[in-house]
Amino acid sequence: MDRRSFLKTSAIGGTAAAATGLAAPAYAQGNRTLTMVTSWGRGLAGVHDAAQRVADNITAMTDGSLTIDLKASGELVGGFEVFDAVTSGQADMYHAADYYFVGQHPGYAFFTSVPFGMTAQELANWYYHGEGAAKHDELGEIFGLKSFLAGNTGAQAGGWFSKEINGPEDFQGLKFRMPGLGGQALGKLGASIQNLPGAEVYQALASGAIDGTEWIGPWADEKAGFQEITKFYYTAGFHEPGAGLSLATNRDVFNELSPAHQKVIEIAAGECHQWNLSQFLNNNGAALQRLQAGGVNVLEFPDSVWDAMGTATEETLSEHMGDDLYAGIRESYNSSMAASSNWLVKSEGTYRSQRDRVLG
Repeated sequence: MDRRSFLKTSAIGGTAAAATGLAAPAYAQGNRTLTMVTSWGRGLAGVHDAAQRVADNITAMTDGSLTIDLKASGELVGGFEVFDAVTSGQADMYHAADYYFVGQHPGYAFFTSVPFGMTAQELANWYYHGEGAAKHDELGEIFGLKSFLAGNTGAQAGGWFSKEINGPEDFQGLKFRMPGLGGQALGKLGASIQNLPGAEVYQALASGAIDGTEWIGPWADEKAGFQEITKFYYTAGFHEPGAGLSLATNRDVFNELSPAHQKVIEIAAGECHQWNLSQFLNNNGAALQRLQAGGVNVLEFPDSVWDAMGTATEETLSEHMGDDLYAGIRESYNSSMAASSNWLVKSEGTYRSQRDRVLG
């Protein structure tokens, strides 16, 4: 019996016992402080903002009866250690990009982004009106987490490179920072993939430890200062067309909270998803203009690179299909993406093309 089956069986048994022999749950009374660890360096544009907004809103909406103490990356644990910190009880909740934790389960990638996957709007459609939230919860149950989407960067840039990329062969031996299944796919083109927390990327690029990096988009990338190091910037990437951020609470801690406090966490996370997406999209256009004015070469990958990325993506996403939960998440995700895209392309897609044509 695998771990998931064991836990589900145990949960069923526990539920039956509770139904027959236990009274209604007792919720913790009085004021409480929860420690939130994050994958973000303090002040990282957009991503730290999202974590801080969730923390501040939970505190404000509960009038301080539930206070969130935010610890940025490195202040309590490292940026990639937040998952283990919360599952072990060292911290109460984390804010991060769940694709950092594909080592725990590859299904987590779908709640941030997968290559050639959903845009931000498509992800919201699946999550809030399809099976996405339920799938996230099913995955979190295995690890003792209660998770919600709590931020979105929108479509991310292809990244910063030390040289132009004229074909798939240019990735051979390239030391490139890219997390998640996108990084695994890029590795199939011969790149040496580095998985670094955001707070460490600038120094790695400046020192030559990496030859290039993706981060987020023009505004966050400008704030990070990558334009000080290299001038080759690809604005469209295959790897994160609408990257969600997540808030995850230790499930035992979450269950100890009152229903009102549980609902506050859910609502604060959902509000942050839209607020954060708007923050990125509102700032990216002006930031891109500044980058160009500063001498950055704004480029697009040639079709040969997109084709190679597509082939590598299909290989990567198919490698995990032996896991039933992963397969179920992927099937649900793809079905929702196809349905959403069918309308969005015909409506908003056509409108955007015509608007650009008419207005020049």
